Amino acid sequence: MHILHTISELRAHLASFKHPAFVPTMGNLHDGHLALVRQAKPLGDVVVVSIFVNRLQFLPHEDFDTYPRTWEADCEALEAAGCDMVFAPSEKELYPEPQGFTIQPPSEIANILEGHFRPGFFVGVCTVVMKLFACVGPRVALFGKKDYQQLMVIQRMVRQFALPIEVIGGTTLRAADGLALSSRNNYLKPADRLEAVQLSIALTAMAQALRGGNTDITSLEQEAMAGLGARGWQPDYLAVRRSVDLQVPVEAEIARLANSNGLVVLGAARIGSTRLIDNLDV
Repeated sequence: MHILHTISELRAHLASFKHPAFVPTMGNLHDGHLALVRQAKPLGDVVVVSIFVNRLQFLPHEDFDTYPRTWEADCEALEAAGCDMVFAPSEKELYPEPQGFTIQPPSEIANILEGHFRPGFFVGVCTVVMKLFACVGPRVALFGKKDYQQLMVIQRMVRQFALPIEVIGGTTLRAADGLALSSRNNYLKPADRLEAVQLSIALTAMAQALRGGNTDITSLEQEAMAGLGARGWQPDYLAVRRSVDLQVPVEAEIARLANSNGLVVLGAARIGSTRLIDNLDV
């Protein structure tokens, strides 16, 4: 496995390959990331994983400085998973000058849900992903479906810019109790870790209600928020959306969409000091 820290090194090592498969990460890897690497293996002639904690997608009060960095463990895990190249640029390498040019995703998909509670988040995500795409030149790129909105934003960006990249979503991996794997799970105190599964339980109950014919999504969302709140959570949202565009479904289409995999339930909530996100297809 080659470990590369500059764009010129990366491009030199990629020169003899035609179909790179790419998995962008911020490091602190878990089994969900490694599953993406294994999924990527048969999809290209070389597998590239980037490790870069992107300052642009953190708000001033968020955890950029304390975000876990586990370099040695990440490299060992990537090599075991079959990664061919790790691209780990410094900030100075990837942003040699202030990044005046940014990608501004459309507000109807970027300023809702995560974008509402983390203003500018998707500008930072799209900008760094576009820059990494320019460095790697992948033919396929894999992102976890746990970050459902992020996956949709990136797929739309690639489509609208006519990039020759297939963006594939990897299935969310879960712990035995149902908690979605996430790098931020490492922040959870023992008691909060036991409680953390309640987010997926709340989303599962919403999905089951929708499949059972409940079309009152306002009540479903309010009850789910109140339920988590009563357990000591601070929920940002638990929402029912159309899976095709993340817009709020109208009542007349809810039953049809619930029976045709056309809905998704998404949630973000804080337990203790840790903010978790999750989603389930309906």
